[in-house]
Amino acid sequence: MKKFDFFNQYRDPVIIVKDYENVVFKNNTFRRVFKSFGDIRKFAHQMNFEMCPMDSENVDLCSPVFQAITSKENFFARVFYSYANGQTIFYDFTAIKRGAYTIIFLVDVSSDVLLKDNQKEREAFQDKLIKLEEENEELQKIRLKAQSQAIRIALINKVSNIIRESMDISMILNSALKELAIMFGCFKAYYASSTENRFHVVETFGESSFKNFDISFDAYAMKQLKSNKISISYSLSEYLEAEPFKQSVLRIIVPVFHMQKMIGVLVLLSYQKRELNEEIEILDAVSSQLGNAIIRAELYQKNAKNVRDLKKALDELKETQLQLINSEKMASLGQLVAGVAHEINTPVASIKSNNSIISKLISKIEQDDLRNMFAEINSIDSEAIQRISNIVVSLKKFVRLDESELQEANINKEIDLTLDLIRHETKNKIEIEKNYGEIPPVKCYPNMLNQVFTNILINACQAIEDCGKITITTEYKDSKLIVKFKDNGKGIPKENLNKIFAAGYTTKGVGVGTGLGLAISQKIIDKHNGTIKVYSDVGVGTEFIITINCE
Repeated sequence: MKKFDFFNQYRDPVIIVKDYENVVFKNNTFRRVFKSFGDIRKFAHQMNFEMCPMDSENVDLCSPVFQAITSKENFFARVFYSYANGQTIFYDFTAIKRGAYTIIFLVDVSSDVLLKDNQKEREAFQDKLIKLEEENEELQKIRLKAQSQAIRIALINKVSNIIRESMDISMILNSALKELAIMFGCFKAYYASSTENRFHVVETFGESSFKNFDISFDAYAMKQLKSNKISISYSLSEYLEAEPFKQSVLRIIVPVFHMQKMIGVLVLLSYQKRELNEEIEILDAVSSQLGNAIIRAELYQKNAKNVRDLKKALDELKETQLQLINSEKMASLGQLVAGVAHEINTPVASIKSNNSIISKLISKIEQDDLRNMFAEINSIDSEAIQRISNIVVSLKKFVRLDESELQEANINKEIDLTLDLIRHETKNKIEIEKNYGEIPPVKCYPNMLNQVFTNILINACQAIEDCGKITITTEYKDSKLIVKFKDNGKGIPKENLNKIFAAGYTTKGVGVGTGLGLAISQKIIDKHNGTIKVYSDVGVGTEFIITINCE
C-alpha cells in the first residue's frame, strides 16, 4: 500500500500486518534483512523472546509477532531472530497499534547485547581473576613458608653436618655463629661458656673479635635462661656494664644445655626489627645439637691430650731405656776393657822385660848364625809386644768412661781409632777409602761418636757379603762437621728405611743383632745437636750422612 511507502526511508526493518495471516507492508530494509517469505508464521516462529513468557505447548505463545498482533495495546520486547545459517540477531521489537493495523519496528541491538554479554563475561573474568589472585597470594604465602622452612632445614642440616664432621670446638662454634648471624642479619654473635651466674666469652663472629673475658646479664634474661627459655628483647645494653648502643638492638640470648645443665649461651645482636616465630624452632634445634657437640668435642680433646701425654711419656721411657742400655753397655764394656787391659799388661810387662834382657845377651853369642836367628826372633817379639800395647791403649781410649764432659777431638783420628778396633771385620775382605778433609778440633763426646762410627761401619761390613768397598768422607763447612760412610753392599729396601732407627728393629738373624745400635746412634747424634740420614738402593749400597752443628 502506497500510503505506507514513507516507511521505506527507515534504516531499520518495518512490517505492517492486519492480522496474524495478513501482511500489509514490508519496507525495503525488512525485505533486504529477512528476504521474502510466504508465510508470516515461519517468520514468527524464527523470532523468539529472550525468555519465553509462559509454559505452554502452543509455540505461537512464545512468538513476539503473535503476541504483538493479538495484543490490544502497544507492545515492546527484546527478541532474537535465528537465521537458517545459524546466525542469531538481537532486536528491540516495538509494536504500535493504529486502528486495524499493527506496525512492527525492529531495531538491531546485537552489538549492545554482545557488549553486555562481554561486560558480564568481563565481570565474570574479573571475579575469577580476583579469586585467582587471592589463590595466588595464598600459594605465594605457602611457597614463601615452604622456602623459609627449606632454608631453616638447610641451615639446621648444615650446622649439623659441621658439628658431626668436626671435633674442634672453635671450628664448631665459629661455623654455627656464622650461619646464625647470616640468617638473623646480626652484626655481632658470640658464644659464652657458663660459670655460675656469669659467662666467659670464648668464640665470636662479627664486627668485633673480642673474647676471653667475663660478662653477666640482667635479672629478666637470667630468669629466662635458667628456665631453658630463649631471651628476646630490644635493648640498649648488650650485657651488664657494657657501653650502651646509640639505638636499641634486637638481642637474642639462647641457652645451651646438656643433661639439664646450662653449659653456655649464644648471643645474637641485630639492628633488624622483626618478629621471631618459626625461627625459635631453629634456635632450639641448633642449641640442642651444639650442646651435645661441645661436650663430645671436649671429651675428644681430653682423650687426645691424654693420648699425647701417654705417647710422650712412652717416648721418654723408650729414650731413657736406650740411655740406660747404652750406659750399662758402655759401663760393662769399660769394666771388661779395664780388666782385660790389666790382665794383658801384666804378662806383657814380663815378656817385655825378658825381651830386653835377651836383647842384651844376644850380643854375647859367638856363633854368627845363632846370634842372627835370636836377633830376628827378638825383633819380632818386640814388635808383637808393641802391637799388644797399642791395642790396649786403643781400647782404653775407645771406652773413655771418665770423659763425661764435652772435649775437643780430632774426628779423623777418632775414625782411624775405630777402624783399628774393627780391623778383624775388614781384613782381607773390605777396601777402606779415606777422603778426609781438613777438620778443626771439634767439641764432642768422643767415646759416644766412636760408638756411632763403630755401629755404622760394622753394619756396612755385614752388608757386604763377599768383598767390597767402604768410602769414608769428612768435611767441615759453614761451621758444620759432615761425616759420610758409603758402602757397596746389598742395600736396604725402601719400605724399611723409615724403620732402621726404631729401637728393636733389625734385619739380622736371631742372636746376631739387637736392633738397638742405630737407635742409640741417633740419640747420640741428637745429643750433639746433629742429624743422621740414610740413603740406600737395593743392590747398589747404602750411605749414612752425619751432620753436626759445631757453633
